Amino acid sequence: MDAFPAFFPLAGRTVVIAGEGEAAEAKARLFEGSPATVVRLSEEEALDRRAYAAATLAFVAAEDDHFARQAAEAARAAGVPVNVVDRPALCDFTTPAVIDRGEVVAAIGTGGASPMLATMLRHDLEARVPEGAGRVAALFRQMQDEVREALPEAHRRRAFLRDALRGPAARAAMEGDMDQARDLLRLGLAQDAPLAAAVQYIDARGPADLLTLRAARALAAADVLVCDAAAHADVLALARRDAERREGLGLEALADLARGGRRVARLVTGSGWRTEQAALEAAGVETEVLPIAG
Repeated sequence: MDAFPAFFPLAGRTVVIAGEGEAAEAKARLFEGSPATVVRLSEEEALDRRAYAAATLAFVAAEDDHFARQAAEAARAAGVPVNVVDRPALCDFTTPAVIDRGEVVAAIGTGGASPMLATMLRHDLEARVPEGAGRVAALFRQMQDEVREALPEAHRRRAFLRDALRGPAARAAMEGDMDQARDLLRLGLAQDAPLAAAVQYIDARGPADLLTLRAARALAAADVLVCDAAAHADVLALARRDAERREGLGLEALADLARGGRRVARLVTGSGWRTEQAALEAAGVETEVLPIAG
């Protein structure tokens, strides 16, 4: 990727907008309803670096190139990252097209190359992000400490949260009943049981678009990838970036990983995996094939 997307918390922060006109108004509208304090600067004020001293972000919107450059330099001199509307070369960051669902925010950027394309993609994606998604995120934020205390092991916590996001607590939050959502999540915590030892076998010869949806989801959920050396890069790219990756792992070590409650994805490219699978089953480790040809 050519640019790294990052999210700035806005509570207690100041955003400065320098300039006037529709472009400046559009930037101001981005922060309507947010907890940020928006400070508007006149052209004279915008050239004084002190006007940016308390800001987290600055935006400059102006037709005059000379003014835009000077205002950007003033913000930068105060140590504040700045976006200059329609002038990517003067920007420390670009403004994405934003999908706002409260606690859930999605952003699509093109590095300033085509804001219209980013907007079109946003419209396509907005229908897929339900209005209640922010309430679901708020539920898990509120319950974060309780979940961490009840499930101190990271892999068990991830597994619980993954299931909870598809369960009745999330549905209650989506519908706006936060009290019931909290009660259901606490009930789920009380009933949570250790994960069964299991290994999922996935054909990693590639390309990735030949994988079943279930296999792709297993990759995204896996805590550990046990890979053949020839595993296709496009298949590996579907896994979580923080998933542990192993090669050349012996049968006993593979079984121990599964018995430890980790979600193990076994990425295979040859034909000898069925012997390994049978040995794991004999050792009491459940296996699943998702599916593998040949």
